[in-house]
Amino acid sequence: MYANISIMPAALKIVKWVGPSLKDLREFPSEVREGVGYALFVAQTGGKAHAVKPLKGFDGAGVLEIIEDHDGDTYRAVYTVRFSEFIYVHHRFQKKSKTGISTPKRDMDLVATRLKVAQEDYAQWLNQWSP
Repeated sequence: MYANISIMPAALKIVKWVGPSLKDLREFPSEVREGVGYALFVAQTGGKAHAVKPLKGFDGAGVLEIIEDHDGDTYRAVYTVRFSEFIYVHHRFQKKSKTGISTPKRDMDLVATRLKVAQEDYAQWLNQWSP
């Protein structure tokens, strides 16, 4: 009787872009943008796309990176799902190094700074809606 019911959350999480992350993402090739967009949609529904893994250097799996390869280059977009109402996209970058797997320190520092901005934004939002 109810075989055609799909399981979807009542509401998608809202995506918030920290700093110039949306503008910067628009500089990626269209195929990469589509992959990032799909991964973010999956995150909005509470899932995790195959191209996503935890970003090393942050506690737990709350800070994630989307990894997309295109024309021999690797592109990354970093976001967090630590907050119940929002997904914050912190940073995007193209991995330049062909050797080594670590994320450059300047990118990690930028993610840490923008994570603090997201935490402040979320705390402000909670204070606004708390009784």
